Amino acid sequence: MKNHNPSQRHTALPSIISILKAISDDKALVLFNSIAISDKSVRYIPLKEMNLSVKQYYSRISGLLNAGLIKRHKAIYSLTLLGKIVYDSQMIVGKALSCYWRLKTIEFIDMSGPDLPAEEITQLIDALIDNHQIKDILMKLASVSSIETKPMIQVSTPAISETQSLKDQRGIGRVI
Repeated sequence: MKNHNPSQRHTALPSIISILKAISDDKALVLFNSIAISDKSVRYIPLKEMNLSVKQYYSRISGLLNAGLIKRHKAIYSLTLLGKIVYDSQMIVGKALSCYWRLKTIEFIDMSGPDLPAEEITQLIDALIDNHQIKDILMKLASVSSIETKPMIQVSTPAISETQSLKDQRGIGRVI
């Protein structure tokens, strides 16, 4: 006798490709979002409002289940922890899209003046971006790019060959 308990079933580790593929279809994404925002006690998902046939519905549900984004418990679909993270990430992308032109403006100004101090970029981000999540991401990127573009301090040392350096580390060739 086979055990059909989903918690004991061996499932493959989801991949980024399988996750993106599961929500890449407009109808699957609407279904995923409907499950995310639905009341946990509601079992009804309006197929007609989503323009889904029963076959399309179960096909998309199957893709979301296989990608590890949703789970079924007592005939109610809900997001898995992975699904909650994907949903939250999708919301951040949506917020970034809502300020797309402001992001492009920051990018244009940053690209037009490569010697622009990091403080000015930070002030620009502060002035143009309202959403704290997007602002935090941009500030993190601004601080990383300012670190990467800072000139490294070079100490002049006599040129030592790699083999000589290795010999010195091992104590080879030293006269005691």
